[in-house]
Amino acid sequence: MRDAEKTVGNMIDKLKTAFIGSIDSEGFPTIKAMLQPRKREGIKTIYLTTNTSSMRVAQYRENNHACIYFCDTRFFRGVMLRGTMDVLTDSASKEMIWQEGDTMYYPEGVTDPDYCVLKFTAVSGRFYSNFKSEDFVVG
Repeated sequence: MRDAEKTVGNMIDKLKTAFIGSIDSEGFPTIKAMLQPRKREGIKTIYLTTNTSSMRVAQYRENNHACIYFCDTRFFRGVMLRGTMDVLTDSASKEMIWQEGDTMYYPEGVTDPDYCVLKFTAVSGRFYSNFKSEDFVVG
């Protein structure tokens, strides 16, 4: 893979689902499907929305080690990014990725206390395509 940021970034932008991983209180990995990220800065920083009251938020607050996986079933390729997940509840972060229609999930709007932002910061990744895997560092 010549340009990880371009290759992976294009893949992220086309996919409708992201899978996020966290560590539970017993040290086991857990995974959850999420709607596609709301915003990304290259492949280093990825923003998603979720409920503040969710189990996942509690896990990230306890242990922020995380991964995010994107799977392109059409071309049978995938990428796993490894890093940390921060839970953001400040107004600027919430407003940054708020979209029309989000009141379906957060009835009180952008100030809903049950609405928060997950900020994933990647440090490394592993890309699978054409029957081989390749590790890379995210700069």
